[in-house]
Amino acid sequence: MFNKLKNIKDLRHQAKQLQSMLSEIIADADAAWGKVKVKVNGNQEMISIEIDPEIMTDREKLQDAIKDATNSAMKKVQREAAMAMQKSGNFNLPGLG
Repeated sequence: MFNKLKNIKDLRHQAKQLQSMLSEIIADADAAWGKVKVKVNGNQEMISIEIDPEIMTDREKLQDAIKDATNSAMKKVQREAAMAMQKSGNFNLPGLG
């Protein structure tokens, strides 16, 4: 019983460490020839978005550019996070390996 509680506590600690590590990984991407720029962190949270006023007049183009830049940044940050976790090797969370 106590062993299971210790395992749960260890898993919780590892998860918090992982979340902290992932928050430090940042990837950025742009779309529409640099008119939309997006930054996301390893927790897949958008940190910032920059939009050139020139693209604001074309709603469809703006929507596509935001989507494209966000998807690209997410893919980058996922690759970087996976590489960081492999290098570290300290995380033994169920379902991650």
